[in-house]
Amino acid sequence: MHQKTLTLNRVPRGLANITGQVAAVVADAGVSQGICHLFVHHTSASIVIQENADPDVQTDLEAFFRRLVPDGDSLFLHRDEGPDDMPAHVRTALTATSVSIPVIQGELALGTWQGVYLWEHRTHGTARRLTVTVDGE
Repeated sequence: MHQKTLTLNRVPRGLANITGQVAAVVADAGVSQGICHLFVHHTSASIVIQENADPDVQTDLEAFFRRLVPDGDSLFLHRDEGPDDMPAHVRTALTATSVSIPVIQGELALGTWQGVYLWEHRTHGTARRLTVTVDGE
């Protein structure tokens, strides 16, 4: 088993492609077959697998969530860190804080159009911690 915690630099709201960083951890693990598990240590950011060919997909997903969970919605009581605070928590609850990806022949077994993304839900995100665990043989 191989495990590494990555610290991802502050990114603006939206999807940041982290496929290369995760693939590098898998390569360092030296595993031929197994599983790669990702976990983000935050309640206002997500990990998702999404299309990586057309950037309009990420733009459209962010537009959809902006409409679905708008900042400053009077429905929310929790606003300790500003109008985007509770919406960021809701966005995380609707997505995922962890994903698992098969490792085949030493590489992430992603589909042709798939990439791994950190989805920052705060308008001004902070550095994010992500633990990558690779298990296999």
